Amino acid sequence: MGIRVGFHVSIAGGISNSVDNAKKLGCTAFQIFSRNPRGWAAKPLAPDDVQLFKSKLATSGIEKNSVIVHMPYLPNLSGPDGEFYKKSVETLTGEIQRCSALGIPYLVIHLGSHMGKGQASGLSQLVKAIESARVKSDGGAPMVLLENNAGQKNCIGGNFEELRTILDKLDDPKKFGVCIDTCHLFVSGYDLRTKAEVDKTLEKFDNVVGLKELKFIHLNDSKGPLGSNLDRHEHIGLGSIGSEGLAAFLNHRAIRGLPVIMETPIDEKRGDEQNLQVVLGMVK
Repeated sequence: MGIRVGFHVSIAGGISNSVDNAKKLGCTAFQIFSRNPRGWAAKPLAPDDVQLFKSKLATSGIEKNSVIVHMPYLPNLSGPDGEFYKKSVETLTGEIQRCSALGIPYLVIHLGSHMGKGQASGLSQLVKAIESARVKSDGGAPMVLLENNAGQKNCIGGNFEELRTILDKLDDPKKFGVCIDTCHLFVSGYDLRTKAEVDKTLEKFDNVVGLKELKFIHLNDSKGPLGSNLDRHEHIGLGSIGSEGLAAFLNHRAIRGLPVIMETPIDEKRGDEQNLQVVLGMVK
């Protein structure tokens, strides 16, 4: 099987349009928001659109297990109890239900911030939020993937040890996994610039978290330097990680079989088509 690779694509005009948008770009994997990511309110999924999405996907040549939903931006699942936390859990509950309705097997979540309450509090709130959302959504079908963050102050999940701790605290490990973002990895202090550094970082991931937990990749170069905690994505090969490291990462035996999603900018330097060609050119 060749590499499964694509982008975060738009759902404007209906979720079923995402399949067309992905195919137009030549994607063999894609990521969507299931609703407006910048607001709390979510319009219910239209049954006709759900059916259309499923039928388009079935005939698209894109495998169902290469499609993932990304949680909206506003929720903070690691924050202290209160109205904001309650709304965050409700949003996660809704996303699990929407993935189930669409037949999408993966939901990736940002892990949030403890807001100064300490790592122990943040970890405990996050686990409580995920467990509670799963129960409220009748268990829900998608596997929930924890995305590593860029290591900013107060954030949860910026290192391998915390990701392992979260997985250990969740009640059914088979229902959870990890999505690694290469930009976040790099700016939180894990070097990826050479084949030797990629091997070392992925070996460390295997020893601490376990490569079997890794289900999806967010492949992004970084505008910020190593260890800077700056969450700014750059075009593939044009950032601080660079082509050598990202090619080594893509071709690593642990990564080769996984779906890869780019969340790269679209600007005067490059668009999605160009980044896709760069990545396809890196694959051995």
